[in-house]
Amino acid sequence: MNILVTGSAGHLGEALMRTLRSTRHVAFGIDLLPSPYTDAVGSIADRAFVADAMRGVDAVLHAATLHKPHLVSHTRQQFVDVNVTGTLTLLEEAVAHGVGAFVYTSTTSAFGNALVPQADGPATWITEDVVPVPKNIYGLTKLAAEHLCELMHRSHGLPCIVLRTSRFFPEDDDLPERRDAHVDANLKLNELLHRRADIQDVVDAHLLAIERAPALGFERYIVSATSPFTEADLHELQRDPAAVVARHVPAYAEQYARRGWTMLDAIDRVYVNRKARDELGWRPRHDFAMSVEHLSRDADFRSPLARAIGAKGYHRKR
Repeated sequence: MNILVTGSAGHLGEALMRTLRSTRHVAFGIDLLPSPYTDAVGSIADRAFVADAMRGVDAVLHAATLHKPHLVSHTRQQFVDVNVTGTLTLLEEAVAHGVGAFVYTSTTSAFGNALVPQADGPATWITEDVVPVPKNIYGLTKLAAEHLCELMHRSHGLPCIVLRTSRFFPEDDDLPERRDAHVDANLKLNELLHRRADIQDVVDAHLLAIERAPALGFERYIVSATSPFTEADLHELQRDPAAVVARHVPAYAEQYARRGWTMLDAIDRVYVNRKARDELGWRPRHDFAMSVEHLSRDADFRSPLARAIGAKGYHRKR
């Protein structure tokens, strides 16, 4: 299969290219930035560039985007140009070239204010049925691009799968209060409970989505590490998450104590990945319990792929 990967210089794009190059598939990477995983440099909003890249392509993995950290460095119009116009250009050229599957990398940030619990209420239980309420131009443009995918499926029969991924980047958290409260590894491990995924599992979901797209037509899926929590835990997660975690993963307390790590004071949402597991056959391997077991052996809980890619940053160096 010939697969076009957009955003090939980014975290996920590189991860997809690294993985695809080790398989029987032929991968072609495009990005605004040159990299060892970029075969052609150009903009996804440039129709001629996209049309040329789309020739002979069987499937598209569309990971190129302006991310949340770009809110401080890019205008709203630039978000529209890349996230909306760029996606529309890719979709239209995919239809024109007879592409058989289109996988769009969206984000759980598209849920926006729907993630925020009511005052004194339980943590939110986030499934694909929750109606998004975008809170900034990033979430709004990602949601608009999702709707374009759905439209192109309805109008032209293009099989499109939308993957709403949670956090998989290794960069420091953008909120200083979180950075001050926990060392980086502690914070990222905490997030595996409810709002983070390892990039290896994210790649696996994308490759399964390519295979399943023709049969599924159009679907949205949450892609996040499997949480140990149930809906019965939601009230207590807002008050005493440490007690909830201790019930589900008792071994965590000893490993955290050894390192002087702490649990979050409150957990406000839980991303539920059940639909992706059931319908895509996705089996994410990197969750909180497995990571605690790695800690017991003083091993790195990140996947080899995550360690190989490392941090990239979101802004060009001047």
